[in-house]
Amino acid sequence: MGRQKVSMTTTARDAAAILGQQVQFARQDRGWTVDELGERAGVSYPTIRKIEKGEPSVSWGNVLNVAALVGVPLFGTDDPSELARIRARGQERLTLLPQRVRERKLPDVDLDF
Repeated sequence: MGRQKVSMTTTARDAAAILGQQVQFARQDRGWTVDELGERAGVSYPTIRKIEKGEPSVSWGNVLNVAALVGVPLFGTDDPSELARIRARGQERLTLLPQRVRERKLPDVDLDF
């Protein structure tokens, strides 16, 4: 069975297109062909083209690996140690939150007047 079509919101579609453009700009700035980037990333030519077009069917891992390879800043930084700090801060915040979110039970309100 092939991949299913992924439905994206307009915002997500725009973000994917922007990231794809940034990957393409960075690849070209380095003077790499699509084939060269694919070889470095361990993915095929069609996968690189899909990433550069912002197609949602490509795995997150491949998109992020390719973006990092060409030096596209992820989450506002291209410094791996800063990304690690951001990840650690997020994990600290998550440990402070409840493990589950329970549905709130609203009090019964008598609407009969």
